[in-house]
Amino acid sequence: QVQLVESGGGLVLAGGSLRLSCAASGMIFSMHTMGWFRQAPGKEREFVSAINWIGGSTRYADSVKGRFTISRDDAKNTVYLQMNTLKPEDTAVYYCAAVRYGALADSIPGYNYWGRGTQVTVSS
Repeated sequence: QVQLVESGGGLVLAGGSLRLSCAASGMIFSMHTMGWFRQAPGKEREFVSAINWIGGSTRYADSVKGRFTISRDDAKNTVYLQMNTLKPEDTAVYYCAAVRYGALADSIPGYNYWGRGTQVTVSS
């Protein structure tokens, strides 16, 4: 059974940093493209970033380019999202997602495994 467990969320002041982690189990991690999405209150879930299963190519939403960095450690079955220069509009629940042999999809249907999310709150 595939499980994705996010951690690292919290409350931070604007301009600060957080690093999210997503630990995967029940799957061959190195064969999966990993993504991060977020959902703010009253808004739809949106794409943040993705890293593919081979070669490490990455993709970012325009709103986070230059501030967020996605990375993966296949030995630890973990994907990370380093978030710098955080803004109040980054406040959301952040979700980890996975798809086997997937492309760098930026849409929800592009992933078939999801974590339960971790809350990130950025105060001004």
